[in-house]
Amino acid sequence: MSPSTREHSTAQVFRYSAEQLKETGQTNILAAIAQLSPAVTSSPFGGIGGNGLNKTMQLRNLGADQTLMLVNGKRRHVDANFNYFQSGPNYGTDPADLSLIPMSAIDHVEIITEGASALYGQDAEAGAVNIVLKRNTKGGTINLQNSGYYVGDGQSFDGSADYGMALGRNGGYLNVAAQIANQLSTNRSGDYLGNLYFAGDPRNQTANRDVQRIAGSPRTLLETVSTNAAYPIGHGLELYNTSTFAHKDMVQAQTYRAYSNDNVIRSFYPDGMQPQALAEEYDFQVDNGIRARNLLGMQWDAYVNYGRDSMKTQITDTDNPTMGLASPTTFNTSLFISTELATGLKATKIFHSPSLPRPISLSYGFEYRYDTYQVGAGDEASVLDGGVPILDGPNAGQMASAGAVDKFGVPKEAGGTINRGIYDGSINLDMYATKRWEWTFGGHVVSYDDVGTHPTGSVGTRYNFSDHFAIRANANTGYRAPTLGEQAFFAETTYPTYRTAQLPVNSSWAKALGATKLKGEQSRSFSFGVDATLLPNWTLTANIYRISIADRLFNTSQFGGSQVESLLSGAGLPGVLYASYYSNPVNTTTNGGDIATAYTLKTDRLGTFQFRFAVNIADTQISHYNSTPSILAGMGLTTFNRTNKEYLLHSAPRNIENLTVLWNRGPYSIRVQEQRFGSYTWVASPSLQQSQWTYAGPSYITNLELGYDILQKWHVAVGAYNLGNHYPTKANSASRAALQNAFTYAGNSPYGFNGGMYYVKTSLKF
Repeated sequence: MSPSTREHSTAQVFRYSAEQLKETGQTNILAAIAQLSPAVTSSPFGGIGGNGLNKTMQLRNLGADQTLMLVNGKRRHVDANFNYFQSGPNYGTDPADLSLIPMSAIDHVEIITEGASALYGQDAEAGAVNIVLKRNTKGGTINLQNSGYYVGDGQSFDGSADYGMALGRNGGYLNVAAQIANQLSTNRSGDYLGNLYFAGDPRNQTANRDVQRIAGSPRTLLETVSTNAAYPIGHGLELYNTSTFAHKDMVQAQTYRAYSNDNVIRSFYPDGMQPQALAEEYDFQVDNGIRARNLLGMQWDAYVNYGRDSMKTQITDTDNPTMGLASPTTFNTSLFISTELATGLKATKIFHSPSLPRPISLSYGFEYRYDTYQVGAGDEASVLDGGVPILDGPNAGQMASAGAVDKFGVPKEAGGTINRGIYDGSINLDMYATKRWEWTFGGHVVSYDDVGTHPTGSVGTRYNFSDHFAIRANANTGYRAPTLGEQAFFAETTYPTYRTAQLPVNSSWAKALGATKLKGEQSRSFSFGVDATLLPNWTLTANIYRISIADRLFNTSQFGGSQVESLLSGAGLPGVLYASYYSNPVNTTTNGGDIATAYTLKTDRLGTFQFRFAVNIADTQISHYNSTPSILAGMGLTTFNRTNKEYLLHSAPRNIENLTVLWNRGPYSIRVQEQRFGSYTWVASPSLQQSQWTYAGPSYITNLELGYDILQKWHVAVGAYNLGNHYPTKANSASRAALQNAFTYAGNSPYGFNGGMYYVKTSLKF
């Protein structure tokens, strides 16, 4: 794909302009896309622990990393943070984070809802998202927005700007954009259940139980900058550069530990301990190249791209109980770094055939990528067993679990760097058999150092019965290799007497539990669609699709018990009672369909009305379970239990509907949107039985924006997201009790659980 991707082709392309993105009132691109397209979900709350550190999106109800992310048609590098914690819709994924790009830099967004790895690149099993940046040669914008939640917290200030200028006199350009967003935290946790102090302590009856803070959005400071430039150098050649940089600081409350908890050094925290996770992320990508519109009869593009994402984590307001009074209260726990270097050549040649009504377009490309992933160890105190017993209380003299409470550091044994080389070749053919009948054929071969060589193919066709009606059909195969982060990520969480761990799949620890080398996913997808212009001002598109994925990559169930602890201890990882690792546990099949229609009504006196309706339905089922390793089966354990099945299949709604009405008359504008989210399931803890899960029913959300042009280039607006202050289904009593009532609402709600949000904003064009 490129800045000139065709909307009317054999593949379905949804295009959203910068103005449409602004209308949503959202200040990050993923939230804006999710409000515009029912095929996309992007939960405001990513999950507990590390899952809440990155913004993710799901396309057609598949995983966040099963959509190819592009900027100006170039592959975006993946995050360093792997979403390992068993919560949230992004569980078990390692995608790219497009929210690290300034909103003010974006010209438009293209969403390709075809699983066509052969056409667009590996990983495009659900489709692809292409962010196209501005290429203006003059002028710019300044945007300011202030928002907050009805409850009174989560205040946010967002400022962004962009400016374009000409480079030279032959069509060159430079666009610079920046955005800064400062959001305060929210909290929707319930009052703590159970004893805050030891049994029999009268303070249990009078103490303030509003002590939990984990159920909410983290405090976040995000700073992003981008440039997009091109400079003609003669003979049809053009140098270009696209660069993005982002810095993000986050503070996220973790699980509250009561005074009675033996992980608490009580002289440090006489009223209990509320650990805070700190994360600092640096992200950048630089794409450089030289391209030609017509050189030797071809369009071509030679490029070198480099992207890097680093995530440093700390835990503060905590302790290591085995160090006693010598324990620090802040620990460096990990450093993760992901990089991708890519260099390649892409070319397009137009052929004329006397037997065909239109020219043939042949595109081909070659690329080499080099990926690395680094795991940095935490400081010594974060993993140390200091040997100091519990200092006081009824269990004085016994041993608590070692390491930093809540976030055990990465041990040196788990540290290191892995890498791989990737050779990528593709060829695509676009032709018209008749004036109205278009065909596309694609072939792709990718060879990985670690998982071998994998070809994929694609065939698509479109028949235009007239200028107003066409049908489309596509058949594709796809492949997605496991990311290096999915293979090497390590994390531990500390509880009073034990720890849980996410194990690197190639480690001796995971192998002790039956882990084998990861395979990539193989996918097949089929789709049929209709494009129609029913009236000059009324358009309709409709699609049905089927996506089958073999050896789907996902986290295993969390294995636990004394035998698991013994095996891990024998492999050199003592104190871990529950563990999981990445694997290929199942095959899945997704069946779905979508409809999008828009109608514009222009009146002489009442202004212009635009009506939009869109719906997406996607149902994923497991078609096959791969065998459980014998060592686990012998302990009565399974690789993929009912809990993981629910995380995979029902953490996001199967269907979403959007109805939007826009009205403009002179300087006035109104946007009203009604969204319906289908049902989903929230599993608060792996320990819960199926009967104790929370089943969230359908929800309706109203969004409203009122706008006014003070001057031709000065616009102000007020609006609300979730105008009616609707909250998701309340968690049932078992779900609340499993987490000490920390979550009173379903934690994976597609529209969050913070309630209504208001905003005021202004934008100035110059």
